[in-house]
Amino acid sequence: MYEANVNRYGDMAYRRAGRSGLRLPEVSLGLWHNFGYAATYDNARDMLLTAFDLGVTHFDIANNYGPPPGSAESMFGRVLKSDMQPYRDELIVSSKAGYLMWPGPYGEWGSRKYMIASCDQSLKRAGLDYFDVFYHHRPDPDTPVYETMSALDYLVRSGKAVYAGISNYKAAEAAEAFKVLRELGTPCVLHQPAYSILNRAPEAGLLDACNDNGVGVICFAPLAGGRLTERYLNGVPADSRAGGDSPFLKKEHITPQLVAALNGLKDMAAARGQTLAQMALGWVLRRSEVTSALIGASSAAQICDCVKAAGSTGFTGEELAGIDALIAGL
Repeated sequence: MYEANVNRYGDMAYRRAGRSGLRLPEVSLGLWHNFGYAATYDNARDMLLTAFDLGVTHFDIANNYGPPPGSAESMFGRVLKSDMQPYRDELIVSSKAGYLMWPGPYGEWGSRKYMIASCDQSLKRAGLDYFDVFYHHRPDPDTPVYETMSALDYLVRSGKAVYAGISNYKAAEAAEAFKVLRELGTPCVLHQPAYSILNRAPEAGLLDACNDNGVGVICFAPLAGGRLTERYLNGVPADSRAGGDSPFLKKEHITPQLVAALNGLKDMAAARGQTLAQMALGWVLRRSEVTSALIGASSAAQICDCVKAAGSTGFTGEELAGIDALIAGL
């Protein structure tokens, strides 16, 4: 029988999500990769329990995570049932709907029909009575924002979710969604965009929109799909994501210019007494708008390395300028 580390809350720092009462660990664990049917149950269990023992209370899933879609929720449900159920009230479990899940006109995007059906399916796969946060995963160009946000409002009011969130919305789109949810009486608590040293897009208005509306930011891909680790300092290893068949990170993305920049960043991190991953997480967490950095992992050791970034978020002006100089022109 699993018994959680009694000192699990000793070292992790927790931040409030915007102006809500929800607090998240500075480092959260995402189940996008390495928790589907191709993953081993033992490794998935080891990662989840290691994370919780280190104070990571937030586990982020989506209906389409796997592969195949749905399998990450099922894997989480297995570990919850076998080991983590006694700690359910200490966990923040989130899921999302927006990408393709089943054939036909009701299997993706943001209709009320799809959102509610998808949440029901996700709850069954994860073995949960409710999600702590349920997100709309991407903007729908054809469905009115009001319809999609009213579905999130319904899910919260019906007890299927505690909080509502959105993901992948640009600044203007997010501001409209925030307004609708606020008027419905179910304020948005979290926005989940991609944000990293190599991806500054949220700085073009999105972080300000979240701050102005009291919405927390939980950034996914803070390690840029693994590029901001020490995997690619000498090119592309055969067993890496870029060396495989990942549709999200290709071998040609690891250019000589990027490798040179990564080695410079690694040297900066070493001077700070950190690994490259730790510095990259600290870089996103330096922003007051950011509630949590959402990492992916393929091993418990990677999680142990990443959580050491919690609380180490201070940077000098010289360090920030040095980071910007290294990635200029990439």
